[in-house]
Amino acid sequence: MAFEISLTGKTAVITGSNSGIGLGMAWELARAGADVVLNSFTDNDDDHALAKQIADETGTNARYIQGDMSKGDQCRALIEKAGACDILINNAGIQHVAAIPDFATEKWDAIIAINLSSAFHTTAAALPMMRAAGWGRVINVSSAHGLTASPYKSAYIAAKHGIIGLTKTTALETAQEPITANAICPGYVLTPIVEKQIPDTMKEYDMSREDVIQNVMLKRQPSKEFATTEQLGGTAVFLCSASADQITGTTISVDGGWTAL
Repeated sequence: MAFEISLTGKTAVITGSNSGIGLGMAWELARAGADVVLNSFTDNDDDHALAKQIADETGTNARYIQGDMSKGDQCRALIEKAGACDILINNAGIQHVAAIPDFATEKWDAIIAINLSSAFHTTAAALPMMRAAGWGRVINVSSAHGLTASPYKSAYIAAKHGIIGLTKTTALETAQEPITANAICPGYVLTPIVEKQIPDTMKEYDMSREDVIQNVMLKRQPSKEFATTEQLGGTAVFLCSASADQITGTTISVDGGWTAL
């Protein structure tokens, strides 16, 4: 028997959701019946068309609201403009790779702002709405790099570790309420951004596509398979179900065994 979850009547706000993991989560939440608010820093016809497509195909209310997640006031404004936020998914993120002595200060500041501080601001704005509604879910997208580390990714790893700490604190502050807070920690996920990296990596290492995937990208992922955005969306939907009422303050790894090493 299929395990069915209905989120009808709930509103989900997903930051950084006009592509990749965030968009995949929006689709799965909408398929489960939730109204969804998409977000990114852009504001063009394609962004709004994505929301319309979700609405048309799932019969839910889907909207796109522009907001720059590097700015605290815009993070809070996103939640206010949404009007309701039963499910908050903090997914917005950027990456930059450099050794610590060469890591540009502006890159550090931007990554910390978008990958970590934005989640603080949206959570601060959303929790009063969840308390008023008598139910809520905070889901923070961390990473396998929130539990482990690699060289040359200091800001990203600091932010992803930090988001897990914020998740735990949020869970403790809401532990006696019908609100939970958890972090999902993906490994490598086959998103459009990752797909675009494959040809360049093939040239860099003079490897075939399959060798690049297996021996470079998935080197630390024991399953040797990418996670999918649908799987991550399904994990988010599960965390919104009644079965997950007592799951709070923890991490769920979707990493093909990466953090088991």
